[in-house]
Amino acid sequence: MPELPEVETIRRDLEKKIAGEKIKNIEILAAKSVHNKSSDFLKVLVGNKFKHIERRGKLLMFALGEAAKYSYLLVHLKMTGQLIYRHKKQLLAGGHSQTGMNTTVPNKFTRVVFSFADGGQLFFNDLRRFGYLKLVSKEEKEKIVTNNFGIEPLTPDYTLEAFQKLFKKRQTNIKALLLNQKLISGIGNIYADEACFGAKILPTRKVSSLTAVEIKKLYKCIEDILKVAIANRGTTFNNYVDSDGHTGSHINFLNVYGRDGEKCKRCKNIILKKKHAGRGTHYCPHCQK
Repeated sequence: MPELPEVETIRRDLEKKIAGEKIKNIEILAAKSVHNKSSDFLKVLVGNKFKHIERRGKLLMFALGEAAKYSYLLVHLKMTGQLIYRHKKQLLAGGHSQTGMNTTVPNKFTRVVFSFADGGQLFFNDLRRFGYLKLVSKEEKEKIVTNNFGIEPLTPDYTLEAFQKLFKKRQTNIKALLLNQKLISGIGNIYADEACFGAKILPTRKVSSLTAVEIKKLYKCIEDILKVAIANRGTTFNNYVDSDGHTGSHINFLNVYGRDGEKCKRCKNIILKKKHAGRGTHYCPHCQK
């Protein structure tokens, strides 16, 4: 699943390409992917423009240039969603990179296609069809953000005090807490494992077992890891190359995620993987306590 760094990377890239460009045509190839009536969706968007793109956690929010009943197009990539922008020979891709999905578009996983007046096209691909596009009013967008997304790292509401409150009177484990989007938004499996490694904390530990010093260290590690991941354009598992020749290079900086069976970069013991909190969890049993 694409996480905060991956979604932020595609947000920045897409905004440069499509903001202000007139939407000439839209093809809805899978009605399930659009959470509005198809006729309403087309009526609002065809001929319209996107002013800018916002993000909260893993949710992208495209602000409409002409807004009446609807002010935003929400796009959530969920588990297997991709956004691929193509203009002539230029290609920009972001999101999921599971084997079997690629940047040759359109393909059998393409669900919605936006065509712009300048010749550019934006493809929404989704293997398992959990992702969605939905037109909402400004008020509905704000309600969704408030009700479904907790504090977000690298924003003003991510303070040590707010982070510490998440640990009070909770009996869950650390990994499950970090994956709970209603508590802390934007972190998924990759960066939860990486943050726990950075803080030298086992992701299987109960939240109540952490000391004040460990909580503070985890708080700081989350920020540091996400900053570096964004600078590296996220973690990419395929040969995604954008129009400027950039790829997501953070895979080269991962310490535990996807490295089970390999030596720990810190202590040289073997990285393990086990299913925990419903997800494959990577950790070093020697230097994480």
